[in-house]
Amino acid sequence: MSTEPTQPTLTERRKAATQLEIARAAASLFAERGPDGTTAEDIAHRAGVALRTFYRYFRSKQDAVGPLLSGGGERWRSLLEAAEPQDTLAGPLERAVTEALAAPGADAVEQLGWTRGLLRAAAQDPALRAVWYRVNQDSEERLLPVLARLAGEGADPLELRLAAAAATDAVRVALESWAATDAPTAGPGSPAELAVRCLHQLMGGMRLFTG
Repeated sequence: MSTEPTQPTLTERRKAATQLEIARAAASLFAERGPDGTTAEDIAHRAGVALRTFYRYFRSKQDAVGPLLSGGGERWRSLLEAAEPQDTLAGPLERAVTEALAAPGADAVEQLGWTRGLLRAAAQDPALRAVWYRVNQDSEERLLPVLARLAGEGADPLELRLAAAAATDAVRVALESWAATDAPTAGPGSPAELAVRCLHQLMGGMRLFTG
C-alpha cells in the first residue's frame, strides 16, 4: 500500500490559487485602509472575482487572510514531514523552523512582510486576531501526527500533545514579537532567531526535546 501523499487535483490547485489571490487582495487593502475601512466587496473587486466567489471561500473579510497567515506553518510541517526520526525532536524542529522562517528568497520575504502587517493590524481588530488564533490551533492539530512519527512508537501521548502545543506557540510568539518591531527578516531579532529561542525556552524541560 502506497504511503506517498496524494497530489492535489487541478481543481484543488485552482481553488488554492484563487483563495491566495483573494487573501493577498485583503491583506493589501488592510494595509492601505485598515480592516474597518475595507469591505468584502472591496476585496472581491481588488482580487478580480465576484462577491459570490468571495463568500464561496470565506465567511468574512478577516477570514480571507487565513491562507496568508497559514503559509509559514504549512512550510514548517512539510519540512518536518520530510525529516528523519532522531533521538530527540530538538534537531528536526530547529532545522525546520529555521529553514521555514529564514526568508532566503524574495517570496519568503514577501510572506513575512504580509504576516507582519496582518499581525500589526490584528492588535486592533479582534476578528482578525481570532483568525490568527484559529490558524495556530489548526497548525497545532496538524503538527501532532507529524511529531508522533518523529518521536516513534511508545511516545507518551500527553508529552506529544504538549510538544505540539509548545512548538506551535514558539513560532506564534516569535512572529508576534518580531512583527511588533522593525527587526529584519534575517539575523538577530529575526523570526527564525526568535523562534529557536522560544523553542528552547518552552521545550527545554521536555524529554522529547532534550532526551
